[in-house]
Amino acid sequence: MRCGVSNNYHSPRMRLGHFTRTNPINRLLHRHSLSVTTIASPSSHHHRRRAPFNESQNHNPNPLGFIEKLENESAIETLHGNLIKNGIIAHLDVGNFVLNGYVKFGIFVHARKVFDELPERDVRTWTILVAGCARTGLFGMGLWWFGRMVGEGAAPNGFTLSSVIKCCSGRVRVGRAVHGWIVTNGVGMDVVLENSVLDFYVKCGEIRRARRVFEFMCVKDTITWNVMISGYVQDGDVESSLELFRRLPDKDTETWNTMISGLVHNGLERKALELLYEMINVGVCFSDYTLSMALAVVSRLMLMELGRQIHAQVMRLGFFDNEFARSSLIDMYSKCNNVDKASCIFRRMPDNVPRRQKSMTEIFCLSAMVSGYVKSGRWKDALEIFCNMVSEGIDVDKFTMTSIICSCADFGMLELGQLIHSFVLKCGHKLDAVLCSSLVDMYSKCGSLSDAYLMFNQLNDQNVFLWTSIICACALHGRGREAVQLFESMRSRGIPPNEVTFVGVLSACSHAGLVNEGFKYFKLMKEAYLIKPCSEHFTSVVDLLGRAGRLNDIKNFIEENKISHLSSVWSAFLSSCRYHNNAELGKQVGAKLLELEPLDQQPYVLVSDLSIAGNKWEESAGLRHLMQKRGVRKQAGQSWIQLNGKVHTFAMGHKDLSLEAGMHPYLDKLVYGLRETGYSV
Repeated sequence: MRCGVSNNYHSPRMRLGHFTRTNPINRLLHRHSLSVTTIASPSSHHHRRRAPFNESQNHNPNPLGFIEKLENESAIETLHGNLIKNGIIAHLDVGNFVLNGYVKFGIFVHARKVFDELPERDVRTWTILVAGCARTGLFGMGLWWFGRMVGEGAAPNGFTLSSVIKCCSGRVRVGRAVHGWIVTNGVGMDVVLENSVLDFYVKCGEIRRARRVFEFMCVKDTITWNVMISGYVQDGDVESSLELFRRLPDKDTETWNTMISGLVHNGLERKALELLYEMINVGVCFSDYTLSMALAVVSRLMLMELGRQIHAQVMRLGFFDNEFARSSLIDMYSKCNNVDKASCIFRRMPDNVPRRQKSMTEIFCLSAMVSGYVKSGRWKDALEIFCNMVSEGIDVDKFTMTSIICSCADFGMLELGQLIHSFVLKCGHKLDAVLCSSLVDMYSKCGSLSDAYLMFNQLNDQNVFLWTSIICACALHGRGREAVQLFESMRSRGIPPNEVTFVGVLSACSHAGLVNEGFKYFKLMKEAYLIKPCSEHFTSVVDLLGRAGRLNDIKNFIEENKISHLSSVWSAFLSSCRYHNNAELGKQVGAKLLELEPLDQQPYVLVSDLSIAGNKWEESAGLRHLMQKRGVRKQAGQSWIQLNGKVHTFAMGHKDLSLEAGMHPYLDKLVYGLRETGYSV
């Protein structure tokens, strides 16, 4: 038999507003007008002067409503002093009033003194302390107060127990013990308390126990269903969460948000998009969180046109000033390669906010812009934002650090990469696998394989990402056999390789001419690790055969694997034909590549070079004419050099007087070194 939980807060005798003027606290409030104006509104004070107090009128339904009027710590301390001076602090209701004020401002030292000086205590006294600890994260102290409460024979109510359950966060055994105490003592559990127990088990990952609590609940509200759906989602059981979602007859916006968010976090963006369309058809209103999740779905699926439509809805519904929605827009446009639009939104953000007042979403916007600029190759803009973050003293997270390090790797800026490496250590960031992998990649691409090895050996917890980075580093530096040895060492330690690892080892076999080993690993990837080959793997195998001069085998490989639709494969094939000066086969491969990529400059240039090598000038001229006709322009190759901490880019024939003083002596030194080595320059 279920029974309701008694709540003494709703008893008329417990409401401060129902005391007559003879009550000590009312006498004090009338005697000290300053205190009245501090803790009561003018309208309520006016009504007290106009008419005598009537107990039947519900003047203040909130028993501690005056506490909300106290603006700071000194106000409650002043009031406490006045109450002591007038000798009425010992009154239970007055004592609870002051106790709640101290707890509200987190002054638990004074709260403890008030508690110890109270001659009598009721359930409200204990509940104020337990709930205050739960609200401020002092879970251990809250459990201590609950233990003392039970030890002194006080009976907790539903609100007390809900706060106690919250204090059990992260303590599974303690929470189960409290739940057992509730059941053993026959405490009537209302839906609020049952939701607290359910939420506790879900957050602790005890899904089976949460399911039992859910099934035995006689009354379930929307919060109950949302908590259980969220629990299944966190556990990765999407099917059960969808089943519960479909069973719920009345779904509010939060329910839809919970389900959509869970699908996104489990990598089911297409299903999440279907639910968003269903949400629109049902007529459920979108919240700012719904729009943010919709933008997250769009960014992962790279559907920028749909993202623009959602952007319009954000503007129409007036959510643009919401920093959460605005940061989602920046992230969406950055990931959809429209960094200019992201930059436009970013510039509309207030820039006069002191660094200490910058919220996490504003810092997230800065990180998203850095990532977007790096992804689009605008490393100067990325560095500018990064430097501003550092100069303003903003805590730069690992995600932003990784993006900047990747920028240094892509543009070969070794000195800047070393500075950022030092900054990472100075900030106290722990070198985890992600940061170490990016640093290994940066040092290897900047030509310092020895430093890449140092970074690799610094981390004891070497996961697949770190192994992949060092394998790809060796492949990049032409140390194919060394990369193969690392790959075998990784496998011997029980670390399974991923898709990128196999790309690295296949590339290493290609550079070292290890054809048989390359095919062995290609077969191993498919049969032992059940990894489906993608375009990068096929391209690496084609490059492997091409470097070995086995051009006819490439044709058979393409036909056997049915990959004639992959332009990257034909591009590697054409490069092999160019390398071995096979003009006839190159012409056929070039025609196929032009059919797949008519607007790409590479096939035109490669086939034209093959024609020139065979003294077929007319064919070369015809290809150049076809490029002009189709509007294909050959992009000029660029180089860059870092002088005095600044990176300069230049192309052939480029004239920059500011570079001549520093760059030409350096180039002369390089030419001299090449000649000394035996190269003809």
